[in-house]
Amino acid sequence: MGAPPYAADPGPSPQPARPAEGEASDAIALRALASRRASSVTASQVTRALDRWLVPVSGIAALVLAWEAAAWSGRWTAEQLPGPIAVLGAGAQILADGTLFVHVGASLARFLVAYALAGTLGVTLGLVFGWRERLWRAFDPVVQLLRPVSPIAWFPLAVLWLGIGDVPAIAIIFLASFFPALLSTVAAVRRVDPLLLRIARNFGSSDRDIVLKVVVPAAFPQVAVGLHIALGAAWVYLVAGEMLGARSGLGFLVMDARNFLRTDLLLFAVLVIGVVGLALDKAIGAAERRIYRAWGAVPAPGDVT
Repeated sequence: MGAPPYAADPGPSPQPARPAEGEASDAIALRALASRRASSVTASQVTRALDRWLVPVSGIAALVLAWEAAAWSGRWTAEQLPGPIAVLGAGAQILADGTLFVHVGASLARFLVAYALAGTLGVTLGLVFGWRERLWRAFDPVVQLLRPVSPIAWFPLAVLWLGIGDVPAIAIIFLASFFPALLSTVAAVRRVDPLLLRIARNFGSSDRDIVLKVVVPAAFPQVAVGLHIALGAAWVYLVAGEMLGARSGLGFLVMDARNFLRTDLLLFAVLVIGVVGLALDKAIGAAERRIYRAWGAVPAPGDVT
């Protein structure tokens, strides 16, 4: 029987099997590449962490070294300018007997009461004045008349009207922090995009809903800046307010150390005032970031520190 007129198509020729050694070498190369990438990411994270912490620490270290050099220069006596070790020794004494905690607790209690009152009243009135332009034009001259007056100028009247103790100190702190909160809120409300307000009104929203759901979130970044400024002003004038006859607090500790010529204790109290003020600033910054996340917003650079 003869061969068929044509041969069947055998199809594509099978590829030769890839050697197992080639697959193993590829797997090793992939693992090596992944390891290099992981090490690169880890090194980058370490570099960022070092940059984040070492740079601020280097500034503090430079300040301490300059302080120690000035103490050893002989320009001032040890009573006039004690060195860092002597100051830390004085701090260890009041830390060991619990005196420091008493003074810090008293100052924080006065600060929190005054700052909460000033922030609540300042932001509330700021929303009202910012929303009602005619009302703000009526009260703006009064605010601008009182705002430039330093809280220290109210000391004699605070003692005359409120006596001595906690109340005048709280009043001074309140005055220092009220106006930054008020004015920043008014400015923030007046700068809300009018398009947002028109859209809300087109959907039939009431004034209350517009204020709470549109104006407050839109104005919050600038309000937060005002609250930051208010916090700094309140903490600065806390020390001055506690000099009005208070028997406890960091301001009283400063005055008491001065009266007994304890410069080392006075400097330690100053350091504690700075550390606690920094902690308060970081705490309010963390609270602001939490609010931003709750609203699904991302703070602009510099809005929250």
